Amino acid sequence: MAEKPRIKVPKEAKKGEVVEIKTLLAHPMESGLRKDDAGALVPRKIINRFTCEFNGALAFACELEPAIAANPYFQFTVRLEESGTFRFTWIDDDGTAIMADETITVA
Repeated sequence: MAEKPRIKVPKEAKKGEVVEIKTLLAHPMESGLRKDDAGALVPRKIINRFTCEFNGALAFACELEPAIAANPYFQFTVRLEESGTFRFTWIDDDGTAIMADETITVA
């Protein structure tokens, strides 16, 4: 299973400022096409969806496919008008959701 995600969100921003968000999740991202030492297929297990919400509104989302490398990394920008909380969610093939929250203060 995945480890705790690494997230970089500034602690503070000015109203209307565009901030850069970075995330990395340690995850093996098995494509379902690789064979183990015994020759059996290793079951597919990938993060297939990533979302980032800010105060409940969708800020960024993407669908992932088996060709995505292990340990998916995302970097994107968001314009902020108010203080709040980012909620990051990674969803695995089996429905497991890995979630993390980060807050930012806008002055």
